[in-house]
Amino acid sequence: MDSQPKRKLNAREIAARVRVEIAAGTFGPGDRLPGARAYAQKLGVALMTVQNAYTQLQEEGLVEGRTGSGTYVRDPAPGEQAPRETAQRFTELQAEVARVSTELASLVERMNQLEAVVGLTEGEPDA
Repeated sequence: MDSQPKRKLNAREIAARVRVEIAAGTFGPGDRLPGARAYAQKLGVALMTVQNAYTQLQEEGLVEGRTGSGTYVRDPAPGEQAPRETAQRFTELQAEVARVSTELASLVERMNQLEAVVGLTEGEPDA
């Protein structure tokens, strides 16, 4: 059985995977993430895709790149939220955005249906 996914992951999806692992405690403060080249090969994606995912996580403040050494989960400064909590909150926020987006799509569909009904009745002659 092939362990590689049929569809190649994009950077956003890879960042989400790593974020979940940080939230779960798989990677803690100071831990080194898998090397981008090896991780790209394992996932069957381009090196740039993993690098973009790591850059996204860095922009979120979850990881830091160390030249010549790799990418590490950030050690929070005193009073700063730990990466695990940040990742958990980010993951929860993504789920909430997905829920709201689904709800919004449903409302748009209902509105379109109502507009269609109103449009039909507006075109009818008065009785």
